[in-house]
Amino acid sequence: MSPKKFAIVLAAGASTRMGTCKTSLPWGEGKTLLTYQLEQWFNAGFTPVVVLGSHNTHKQQDCPLGSLTVINPHANAGKTTSLLIGLQHIPPNFEVLAISAVDQPRKLDIYQKLLLAHQENSAMITAPTYEGKMGHPLLFSNGMRCLRRAAPTHLQNIREETLGLRQIIKEFYPVIHQVKFDTPAMLLDINTPEVYQEHLHNSE
Repeated sequence: MSPKKFAIVLAAGASTRMGTCKTSLPWGEGKTLLTYQLEQWFNAGFTPVVVLGSHNTHKQQDCPLGSLTVINPHANAGKTTSLLIGLQHIPPNFEVLAISAVDQPRKLDIYQKLLLAHQENSAMITAPTYEGKMGHPLLFSNGMRCLRRAAPTHLQNIREETLGLRQIIKEFYPVIHQVKFDTPAMLLDINTPEVYQEHLHNSE
């Protein structure tokens, strides 16, 4: 595992549509969505930085040794607040930063393919795509943290009122290195019980 590759895993949401905390949902044999995600990131050589909310701080005990956990007391103010808090715990000399969410489980080979493409192309941003649709996770180079102190379209300067990460994607879309996949797995967002049940069999 490289100390210069990090993955922010956003897990501070209230899971309103799901009706229960997503971090606890079974996913894979003997795992939860949270532990599954962290295991995949570790296996890909990343240090996971998990951002939890006030309602699920107890989930810190589920995070394996080597991962970092951060509590966002203002998670109800939007996902951007969690991302910014996570960034505060990423060292300035990181090489690759991945941003994912606990409800976006991906298998190891997706992370490996994205990382290889990101490094081989010295990309600023790398994203997976399926049939022209961009998915997650996104990989960022160190330069995307903050190229110019006042630039609103870099990671450290994102704000909820300016669409957060979406504004960065919009601004840098022409230079995003897009990696094509032949499976829609990178488009999966587990937001409802119906979606969860539909894809649960693929978690094994």
